[in-house]
Amino acid sequence: MARFITVSLDKRGVSCTAKLLDEAAPRTCAAVWEALPLAGQVYHGKYARNEIYNLLPPFAAAEPGKENTTVTPIPGDLCYFTFGQDDLGNPAYGYEETAAISSPGEAGAEPVIDLALFYGRNNLLINGDQGWVPGNVFGTVVEGLEEMAAACQSIWMDGARGETLAFARFER
Repeated sequence: MARFITVSLDKRGVSCTAKLLDEAAPRTCAAVWEALPLAGQVYHGKYARNEIYNLLPPFAAAEPGKENTTVTPIPGDLCYFTFGQDDLGNPAYGYEETAAISSPGEAGAEPVIDLALFYGRNNLLINGDQGWVPGNVFGTVVEGLEEMAAACQSIWMDGARGETLAFARFER
């Protein structure tokens, strides 16, 4: 039986519904599903183009590893990324202390989980410092993408400060 989640921008009062891709990404879907609800400060992609995401501490009992990966996500894709502290700890990225980021090389620093929603076309997951950044596609938006895309564009143009990106189990 298909499983669904909601993806919401709380302050803007917008949400969409996504279907989990259990057959294509079973480990990632299980990790996300078991951890729901998840929420954190929203960020807009700098390099990937049409992307919003949050940064969370690790939440899975076991890291899912790579599965159903892409470097060219399409509108409606939900992606899961794992970054080491040295991947995102550079101050040039602009993350504040409230992000789940520690200083590079900090003792005991845990990885960071990035849950992302891609809302438009022509995305390319490449970072000038890191190179290709494949993500696990674990879900696809099936309802509400147009309204969510408008809110995502507002994040790009009007700012993300104080906005929360939340993922929860879909309740009918």
